[in-house]
Amino acid sequence: MAGQTILSVKDLHVGFDTLDGRVDAVKGISLHVDAGETVAIVGESGSGKSQTMMAAMRLLASNGRARGHVDYRGQNLLELDRAGMDGIRGSKITMIFQEPMTSLDPLYTIGNQLIEPIRRHRKLSHADARKEALRLLELVKIPEPERRLKSYPYEMSGGQRQRVMIAMALANDPDILIADEPTTALDVTVQAQILTLLAELQRTLGMAIVFITHDLGIVRRLADRVYVMRQGEIVEEGATDALFTAPRHEYTKMLLEAEPTGRKAAPAQSAPVLLEGRDVEVTFKIGGGFLQGQPMLLRAVNHISLALKKGQTIGVVGESGSGKSTLGRALLRLLPSEGIIRFDGRDIAPLDREAMRPLRRELQLVFQDPFGSLSPRMTIGQVITEGLLVHEPSLSYAERDARAVEALREVGLDPSMRNRYAHEFSGGQRQRIAIARAIILKPKIVVLDEPTSALDRSVQKQIVDLLRDLQAAHDLSYLFISHDLAVVRAMADYIVVMKQGRIVEEGPTEAIFDRPRETYTQELMAAALDQTRFRQSA
Repeated sequence: MAGQTILSVKDLHVGFDTLDGRVDAVKGISLHVDAGETVAIVGESGSGKSQTMMAAMRLLASNGRARGHVDYRGQNLLELDRAGMDGIRGSKITMIFQEPMTSLDPLYTIGNQLIEPIRRHRKLSHADARKEALRLLELVKIPEPERRLKSYPYEMSGGQRQRVMIAMALANDPDILIADEPTTALDVTVQAQILTLLAELQRTLGMAIVFITHDLGIVRRLADRVYVMRQGEIVEEGATDALFTAPRHEYTKMLLEAEPTGRKAAPAQSAPVLLEGRDVEVTFKIGGGFLQGQPMLLRAVNHISLALKKGQTIGVVGESGSGKSTLGRALLRLLPSEGIIRFDGRDIAPLDREAMRPLRRELQLVFQDPFGSLSPRMTIGQVITEGLLVHEPSLSYAERDARAVEALREVGLDPSMRNRYAHEFSGGQRQRIAIARAIILKPKIVVLDEPTSALDRSVQKQIVDLLRDLQAAHDLSYLFISHDLAVVRAMADYIVVMKQGRIVEEGPTEAIFDRPRETYTQELMAAALDQTRFRQSA
């Protein structure tokens, strides 16, 4: 079957009807996928690469329109009725989505969400489907898979949720696996495991993979052929080695050369401490209740102390599940915790929700999953200005709108787009919107939880520059949580390395990167160096 075309896209157009008129996301592209091969689609955020495959899977938003021809083994998917499409989607063609939290039902356990598609497509008993679900969790390296079958999505880290999505996509041995940024939420060591896993599964199952990604190191490692997209069009295509060694289009050359650069200077020794945590602990109760016995206690943050100065950026790094995001939320008093937390000299740990409300404008959070944190029922202008209704209720509509225009310009977005909805933007644009929503309140501290994980390298570089500019303009302090060590090195002047809820090493950025003491830190740096070599060889 090798060499046989199983998916063919011809003259595909995708557009969205918006309040500002029709927006064309994909403009008459053509591509094909052969049995057993890996095809990569690369390009900047907003280039149309994800919408191409969303159209092929008939998963466009309600205001999306697709025309053209998407042929899967002799059937035009754009013309199939719902029953016909349901027989293919999730069974013959599956998709790993970029934002796992919005794809997993918060009301159902991970086990239930894995078992349901297995039973639906493979007609297994509940017991056999459960065994298969457990095998899949083991396959994608989920720790304690038996316990995780009973977990809910919110009880897992971003990386663990993405691995669950991969397990779900592989549940029915698909013919074609569409992987839309499947490793963006994962740290460098787990990325390598997942990529190796996908390659092994492809060899075992003989499935084709369509890999949508901004990481060119991954492309060179995995793909047989590459399509480069820009502004809804394919500007270059070809065999991977040929495209990387002799790119023809200027846009392709720019993508290959993009990398966050520069170093963050440390604040003055005399700079005041704005946010301080001493012996901070966060413990979760898992399970328990009627007929389930005593709950299990999971200490996600274990006796952590740190101090964030005015104008400083502390980078928090570690594998998925190490407690990075939990620590950030605890310091902002968004999770119950034990220990001392001081903001601007004031102990805020004892404050209740009402007492914390006036301080919220000064303590902002940019979430890892911007799509899940942006209301689908509100325009972007309404999303950005929502906080002003709480913290500056005296402002008129015109004044709030003017502030929204200013914030959008600061993050590099066209203010005329403020009447659109979140689903009409790319992942990178949504992250800029999330940043605009935070800075419009003029905070003192911003916790950035994986703010560049969903972005291609060229846009990552822009966001790093943007965050630096905003920090200088507003004298901000950042707690920068990320698994991408190249971005952390460009952003942070101090680094905290976490593992299993504890700080295993900390110090100035250059010392951590150049002279790591702990074995765990050395392993993280080695994995990051391997990725850098992939990009440099590209």
